[in-house]
Amino acid sequence: MPPPPARTHPNPPLLHLLASHRAPQPLPLTPAHGHLPARKRPRGVGSAAAPPPPRAAASAEATYSDRSAALRALCSHGQLAQALWLLESSPEPPDEGAYVALFRLCEWRRAVDAGMRACARADAEHPSFGLRLGNAMLSMLVRFGEIWHAWRVFAKMPERDVFSWNVMVGGYGKVGFLEEALDLYYRMLWAGMRPDVYTFPCVLRTCGGIPDWRMGREVHAHVLRFGFGDEVDVLNALVTMYAKCGDIVAARKVFDGMAMTDCISWNAMIAGHFENHECEAGLELFLTMLENEMYTSLGRMGDAGKIFSRMETKDAMSWTAMISGYEKNGFPDKALEVYALMELHNVNPDDVTIASALAACACLGRLDVGIKLHELAQNKGFIRYVVVANALLEMYAKSKHIDKAIEVFKFMAEKDVVSWSSMIAGFCFNHRSFEALYYFRYMLGHVKPNSVTFIAALSACAATGALRSGKEIHAYVLRCGIGSEGYVPNALLDLYVKCGQTSYAWAQFSVHSEKDVVSWNIMLSGFVAHGLGDIALSLFNQMVEMGEHPDEVTFVALLCACSRAGMVIQGWELFHMMTEKFSIVPNLKHYACMVDLLSRVGKLTEAYNLINRMPIKPDAAVWGALLNGCRIHRHVELGELAAKVILELEPNDVAYHVLLCDLYTDAGKWAQVARVRKTMREKGLEQDNGCSWVEVKGVTHAFLTDDESHPQIKEINVVLHGIYERMKACGFAPVESLEDKEVSEDDILCGHSERLAVAFGLINTTPGTTISVTKNRYTCQSCHVIFKAISEIVRREITVRDTKQLHCFKDGDCSCGDIGYG
Repeated sequence: MPPPPARTHPNPPLLHLLASHRAPQPLPLTPAHGHLPARKRPRGVGSAAAPPPPRAAASAEATYSDRSAALRALCSHGQLAQALWLLESSPEPPDEGAYVALFRLCEWRRAVDAGMRACARADAEHPSFGLRLGNAMLSMLVRFGEIWHAWRVFAKMPERDVFSWNVMVGGYGKVGFLEEALDLYYRMLWAGMRPDVYTFPCVLRTCGGIPDWRMGREVHAHVLRFGFGDEVDVLNALVTMYAKCGDIVAARKVFDGMAMTDCISWNAMIAGHFENHECEAGLELFLTMLENEMYTSLGRMGDAGKIFSRMETKDAMSWTAMISGYEKNGFPDKALEVYALMELHNVNPDDVTIASALAACACLGRLDVGIKLHELAQNKGFIRYVVVANALLEMYAKSKHIDKAIEVFKFMAEKDVVSWSSMIAGFCFNHRSFEALYYFRYMLGHVKPNSVTFIAALSACAATGALRSGKEIHAYVLRCGIGSEGYVPNALLDLYVKCGQTSYAWAQFSVHSEKDVVSWNIMLSGFVAHGLGDIALSLFNQMVEMGEHPDEVTFVALLCACSRAGMVIQGWELFHMMTEKFSIVPNLKHYACMVDLLSRVGKLTEAYNLINRMPIKPDAAVWGALLNGCRIHRHVELGELAAKVILELEPNDVAYHVLLCDLYTDAGKWAQVARVRKTMREKGLEQDNGCSWVEVKGVTHAFLTDDESHPQIKEINVVLHGIYERMKACGFAPVESLEDKEVSEDDILCGHSERLAVAFGLINTTPGTTISVTKNRYTCQSCHVIFKAISEIVRREITVRDTKQLHCFKDGDCSCGDIGYG
């Protein structure tokens, strides 16, 4: 087949989506050698080239495999400018995998200039292209509309698979070379290549575009011969093709014979009637569609159920509409009930049915039903549909089986943005935020993220205190123009608040025009966490004045502020206001806050009476607040009573055992201490390793309790020892080792891992830089004293976010006011 005739058409602009935060300075263009000419740089648009960073320059001196690995690494992190520089500055070509990564990144970025330069380089270096490399080049070039260059690459491929042919057929049709596209389809058949489900929609659209009814009929025969007569996408394309060719009878015959239809099917058939001047038939079909789908889409499930029950014949589409309707409108339990009835009626589910049922399982945590649906999807071959695989990912992630979700993800032949977003969110949900960020960075080189992806990635940054990474994502969000989309503004607020950046958070809050109650709650909780309860109360008054209705979360934050500040009168006022003014029924968290408030100030009897008057059964957290107050004020008898109830409710919770142990320790009751510790050993109650994270120069470093594996551990220990000596010299209390004192709640629940993180930050950051640490336990009194001392001795601001609150240490003081550390 001859190459396509020359035709001028605009190329997509070079978009710098998700580029690095600082735009690199361009190098002068060097002439590209080879058969594929490189484009001149468009004026006003930054090139993909950049000055070689020191690491890239060192990589250019490395071995062949090192250069290829470096190129792949740059691409996986989205560093297109550096990757292109490394490619063009290396005397030897990289391996195929590195080229593939580079072409995929260029395609996703729509980086036409960079992509064409890389193509020119690859064309000059390869007399022929292997299958993997050739397909990556074809996909990119067709996406750019460079069909002529794509044809040149296709011609240099000794081996081609169905993807190669599909890309070319679709590419020809996309730029308007319809006859050439059909010619290429027949060449594909002559070459012995079997079409797949993606081939026929491209070919049928081309037939409809010409239009060529005779060839369309022939392709329809091919569809049946190759066994794709039940594929919804293929049948939708057939309906459209016949309608475009004027054969509305054939189009309707295909439509009426479809076992399953979607919105595209109905829209194609309705539009076909109107395009062929059959307006009455089109209107009739439109009304039929409303009758079948309307009530579920409007959330009127009661009306939908009545119509469903009156239907004499219920097909798979009817059952699926009910299951999907219940699931999407917040009735997952009803969705599973209808699915069970569908099974009893021996109606075969389709992929949409299973996906909807899996989504209901995810909401309800019904892993048992989800596993059966997984088996059914595998047996019926539905597992290859992205919608089913995505539903499985969400179900396993929400059921705390993230490893099973990873297994499904790895075997997915096709992954879309929902797939990646589900995995990233799943990692966050399962407290594996580092893996969430790893998947997010890897995703950037393959799929364009959406707002859901960014929200999940920002959540991972907030959980690990990765402020610099969060700022980079913030920049990406702004470049993509979705800074105000959905929950993104609130995710940014949450990031800055949890990383201790209240000024950034306040700036973000101020410019956010459409604040909701979640926005206010994030700021309120942030001020409370920073020990700024008075500002939180002031912000609450402003919130009410502006007409925003507070919710349960609002009052949890406010009551926490009162508890930490010991404001009993204000706490009771808010507690009553919640019910009387805003009609919010107090839940267990509100009662726990009130008990904590009363217990901390020593009103233990009042706290105990409040628990006994509660209209709902108190949980372990409520009694735990009383136990902690008894520990603070050394009221052993009442503390033992609270502990007895707690251990009946949560017999295997190590934190409450340790809290009881500390109650006895402070009271000098060593026999009881020994008894509790023996019980803990017998139950096998051990605390997970303490872990702290600190971000230095954009890289997050993790430190475990008693972990000596870090490459700088010797320097870290030297720094810590020096700090302890300086503390003694400055008059601070000496720091005791664990061998020198009784092990207490502080040591067990803290682990002291944050000391390693802070010392590492002192070593690897410039003087005056704030050190921000996040940890998975609470900060003990000993560490609290040490960080206050460090902030005064070295004149550094240190923030430590633990599981209870955020501590900002500055000039020897802490934002928490030493409450609970006296």
